[in-house]
Amino acid sequence: MMTDTLAETSTEHIPDTIAKTIVTPADYASDAIHDAYRWLRANNPLGIAAPDGFDPFWVVTKHADIQYISRNNALFPSGERATTLGDRDHIGRVMRLTGTPNLARTLIQMDGTDHRQYRGLTQAWFAAKSVRQRDDTIRTIASRSIDHMAALDGNCDFVRDVALAYPLNVVMDILGVPAEEYPRMLRLTQELFGPQDPEVARVMADATDGHYSAAVQATVAEFAEFFGGISADRRANPQDDLATLIATAEIDGKPIGAREAASYYMIIASAGHDTTSYSVSTAMWALANIPGLLDDLRADPSLIPQFVEESIRWATPVKTFMRSASEDVELRDRKIRKGDWLMLCYASANRDEDVFDRPDEFDVRRKPNAQIAFGYGGHFCLGQHLARTEMREFFEQLIARLEWVRPSGEAKSVHSWFVNGLKSLPVEYAMR
Repeated sequence: MMTDTLAETSTEHIPDTIAKTIVTPADYASDAIHDAYRWLRANNPLGIAAPDGFDPFWVVTKHADIQYISRNNALFPSGERATTLGDRDHIGRVMRLTGTPNLARTLIQMDGTDHRQYRGLTQAWFAAKSVRQRDDTIRTIASRSIDHMAALDGNCDFVRDVALAYPLNVVMDILGVPAEEYPRMLRLTQELFGPQDPEVARVMADATDGHYSAAVQATVAEFAEFFGGISADRRANPQDDLATLIATAEIDGKPIGAREAASYYMIIASAGHDTTSYSVSTAMWALANIPGLLDDLRADPSLIPQFVEESIRWATPVKTFMRSASEDVELRDRKIRKGDWLMLCYASANRDEDVFDRPDEFDVRRKPNAQIAFGYGGHFCLGQHLARTEMREFFEQLIARLEWVRPSGEAKSVHSWFVNGLKSLPVEYAMR
């Protein structure tokens, strides 16, 4: 395991000010993180961060390096160390509670055969063909969301009033969660992905390390309790939904464990909601702030899929994931040792000057768009087709009805180094 001494003495380690930005949740809600990434890509694209209170870790900022690591899962496994960044206090507490560095055991924390088998349980549900079969349902949910926006008299907080509910309704419909439980699921997904943010945390007081740990653990426990009840119901009363598939799933002829089932529900409910809502909100931000964009899309609706893809690149809701090295390996002439921890910075990769022309510009005509917001390799996001379909259906209908839109207040983002995006987007508009 990489030591503090190594990080402090190595010429590979990045400046303390940059390392501090990498672990400061508030800096992910501003341009500070992109300024840091830009410096790293130019000066130290694979360097060691050693911020106070954290185990040192490699910071991977280039598109090609993240692709290389992501397609070599045996060499860079996900489950050996924590898959999301945490300080020593938090990870130590998780180890004491679970015996592992992770609170849950989702697809993200699985490697090798386990990952392939568990991913295979639901892969067909999220394949492009299956998602197309749900087009009518998604289109109907999108239409209801847009009707709701139209009823708000031309002024709303787009995130709170529209974007949060829309993908939540889609993924809950797929899971088979009763509509009366949607508000609870919204609260839990926000708490799970934004525990560092003072406005969405379960613990609203000073965000100490202990409070952060307690908030995440309480949220995971409530998820598990809720979906444990769903599983029991589906085993007794099977239905044509994803919850039934998970509740009755078997690996090698045996039912999957309670922890694995709860984790499966949790990753679908949360990842299928927050990440898409952040991308939808980013797309609306672009419509409200980029002159002529709405007119261009209305004049040529064939650009909408590219608009969706560029919005996903711009948002990159999953900012970071962690991997570790299973053996010594050399990358960019630097020696990564067995057990070393690595941070994959997807938001940096999606602004990599070697891959994207004018990366800091929102370009609806960007083609090809090699964004890796959905990850890469064996852990590529299972719900990518669903997310793209949700966004396309929503904006095809909205752009046809939206006469104009502009900001009516300050846009604000979630404070989080893991999953982040807009938490407030006040806009005023006119609709047909």
